[in-house]
Amino acid sequence: MLTITRKLEFDAGHRIPDHKSQCRNLHGHRYTLEITLVGEVIREEGSSDNGMIMDFSDVKALAKQHLVDVWDHAFIAYAKDTVVREFLESIPGHKTVIIDCIPTVENLARTAFGILKAAYLDRYGTGLRLHKLVLHETPNCWAEITDD
Repeated sequence: MLTITRKLEFDAGHRIPDHKSQCRNLHGHRYTLEITLVGEVIREEGSSDNGMIMDFSDVKALAKQHLVDVWDHAFIAYAKDTVVREFLESIPGHKTVIIDCIPTVENLARTAFGILKAAYLDRYGTGLRLHKLVLHETPNCWAEITDD
């Protein structure tokens, strides 16, 4: 199996409301996102993408459009975390992303995978698909999800 991987970074805040440690407080991370795609290599003479699974600039553009630009410099809040949601709603123009699960790195990876899976699915008729997504919350802690 031949794959390609593109790495992007973004900053976002969150909190884990019921956690026993300091993670229950509002805080942020410099997230690193690794997107691994699988598909047939494009074989189209004269095409800019000839010899590629997907041009890395296109991988980046789709990731930014569907996820990175949406989550970058946002506070990602759990829908049931009403205290934080009400606080953030009181700040005019605040960039907040509401998700239906607690924003642990595991849940954020699963959510991101669902968003990006649809964005990349068979864009060229070559079987292109999102194979794996890795989301680093810190340099030493991350979650991985694969399309298995």
